[in-house]
Amino acid sequence: MARSIRIQSAGAYYHVMARGNRREDIFHDDDDRRFFLHTLSQACEMTGWRVHAWVLMSNHYHLFLQTPEPNLVAGMAWLQNTLTRRYNVRHRKWGRLFGDRYKAVIVEGEDRHHYQTLMDYIHLNPVRARILRPKAGQSVLDYAWSSVAGGYALPPKKRAKWLAVESGLKAFELADTTAGRRRMVQRLDRRAVSEEIQSCGVPPQSEEVDARASHLRRGWYWGTQAFGEAMRKLAAGVLKTKSPRARAYRADHHVARHDERNAEAWLKAGLRVAGIKPGELERLKGSDPRKLMLADHLWRRTVVSQEWLAEKLAMKSAANVSQQLRRLNRKRALAALTEALKKHLEST
Repeated sequence: MARSIRIQSAGAYYHVMARGNRREDIFHDDDDRRFFLHTLSQACEMTGWRVHAWVLMSNHYHLFLQTPEPNLVAGMAWLQNTLTRRYNVRHRKWGRLFGDRYKAVIVEGEDRHHYQTLMDYIHLNPVRARILRPKAGQSVLDYAWSSVAGGYALPPKKRAKWLAVESGLKAFELADTTAGRRRMVQRLDRRAVSEEIQSCGVPPQSEEVDARASHLRRGWYWGTQAFGEAMRKLAAGVLKTKSPRARAYRADHHVARHDERNAEAWLKAGLRVAGIKPGELERLKGSDPRKLMLADHLWRRTVVSQEWLAEKLAMKSAANVSQQLRRLNRKRALAALTEALKKHLEST
């Protein structure tokens, strides 16, 4: 079967879903779920992603995310690989955590109907899975591992910065207030009670719908007919490359170059504020706190590789960068920095 098309553009919205290898569980306990959210938070910090909705099930997850930069592929590669490594270390396993290639459906996020439908589809997943029993009095708030209980029901100071709650509420003409957040939950609960369990949150499908359009379970785009035509034109440009290998290389290379330009600019400014001239880097120890904090900042804020960091900061090798960052005591390193460099790191 041909691989689905990855269309990347600044500001694009996606419905992303990944399932465990052989449909096995990827979350065994709440610590696994917390690890996932921590890793997702790091990915959002590096890529600038805004997540509009999420849900964690036993053997899969759903994300409704927006990419201000065209970096879905690079960001997902980091997220999936990092999750796999951390899962294997924690559970003393090896090999693949996820099954087939993650699914990423491009979404017409500016269209209210398609935005609202996808939000409800994700948030009502525990109802369709029969984890929640709304007719027995349970609420969507009773499922802790979705962006309802983990975000939309919380005041701004208690939720993740990368969760676009205000945008989600606005799409339903609700304010980001206690009353508005309560109405969001009540609306979902009413829908959960009124619809059949197996189709709760799933829109009816027209017989005339384009087969390429997603029905939230298949297809590669979710939007209006006009949006579909625009996406097919973009896809045609992607398919003009000579081979799948060349296409993948060009897409990833473009994203890598884009992110490296940002990283180069941040590093240049950081070195200037730290008072380090490029020629002096090799004479500084790998444990120099200025080096370490700049490396840590770039590793968390961008998707550049540790090989890139090793080369740019004269830190010998990627293995050395990895070891130094694992051992980094941020509190102690920050105490050794000038106030100017601390402010620079905080502001970028």
